[in-house]
Amino acid sequence: MTAATEGSIKALAFDAYGTLFDVFSVTSLCEQMFPGNGTALAMMWRAKQLQYTLLRSMMDRYKDFWQVTHDGLVYAAHALKLDLDANKRTRLMDAYTTLAAFPDVKPGLQQLKAMGLRLAVLSNGEPKMLESAVRNAGIADLLDAVISVDEVKLFKPSPRVYELAPTHLNAPKHSIGFVTSNNWDAHGAGSAGLTTFWIQRAATEPAEELGYPPAHVVHVLTDLPNIIRSF
Repeated sequence: MTAATEGSIKALAFDAYGTLFDVFSVTSLCEQMFPGNGTALAMMWRAKQLQYTLLRSMMDRYKDFWQVTHDGLVYAAHALKLDLDANKRTRLMDAYTTLAAFPDVKPGLQQLKAMGLRLAVLSNGEPKMLESAVRNAGIADLLDAVISVDEVKLFKPSPRVYELAPTHLNAPKHSIGFVTSNNWDAHGAGSAGLTTFWIQRAATEPAEELGYPPAHVVHVLTDLPNIIRSF
C-alpha cells in the first residue's frame, strides 16, 4: 500500500452497507413481524448475505446483491423456523431499499465535499438498491459516482472490485482513500493498494487478521476531515 503524503488524498470511496446505511435498521420490522425473533432474524440475515457473496464469488456463480439478500433472508427464516410468507418477504426486502443512514453520514460527506474531494460509493449492492438507498438518505448530490460490483460480476474483497474506484473517480490509486466500517473490507482495499480508513462503529469490535490492516481508524465519519487535512 502506498503511504499517504501531505495532500495526497483527492478522492474517497465509501462502502455502503454497514458504513453509510445501517443494515440493522430492519430489526424493528423483523421484530414486528416475528415477535421475539427480530434481532436473531436480522443478524442471521446479514451474516448469510455476506457469506453468500463470498461463496458465489468462489463458485464463480454470480447473482446480484438483491438476489443474494433475498436468499439470505429465506435461509435465515428457515433456520429460525419462521413462517416467511410472500407478503412478509416482500416487505422485508423493500425495507432494504430504504435503510436508515447513520446520523454522521450526511454531515461528514458535506464536510468532505466542501474540502474539494471527489466522493463515491463502492459497494456490493445492486445498482437500483444503491440508487434508492442514496436517494432516501438525501446524499445523492454529494456523490460523484455510485459504483456497483455488478460491473465486474464479483463481490468484495476481490481486487477487481477496488480497481473500479480509480476509473470512476478519474484519479490515480494512490490518491484514493477507501472508507468502510467492515474491517475485512479495509483489508481487501488495502491489499488492492488503496489508503484505508476503518470506521470502528463498535469500540469492542476486534480487527481481522488478514495482513492489510487499515491505515487509519475513526469512530464516526465526521472524524475524517481532520485526519485528511493532517496528511
